Amino acid sequence: MARNKRGPAGRFGARYGASLRKKVQEVEEKRKAQKQCPDCKKNTIRRTSMGIWKCNKCNIKFAAGAYEM
Repeated sequence: MARNKRGPAGRFGARYGASLRKKVQEVEEKRKAQKQCPDCKKNTIRRTSMGIWKCNKCNIKFAAGAYEM
């Protein structure tokens, strides 16, 4: 059986419909993209939990959007 996994939504296979898989892929790509810290200006921001973002360089924590800053 050939597997054709593409992007973050590839784990769903043929389930849930193409439009929903595309929406999941867009959200996950935005969430995992590199983001610039507002304090030290480095691309070291990571999401720790929903709406909580932390800079790995200067250890600043702040609240922002759930999937995007």
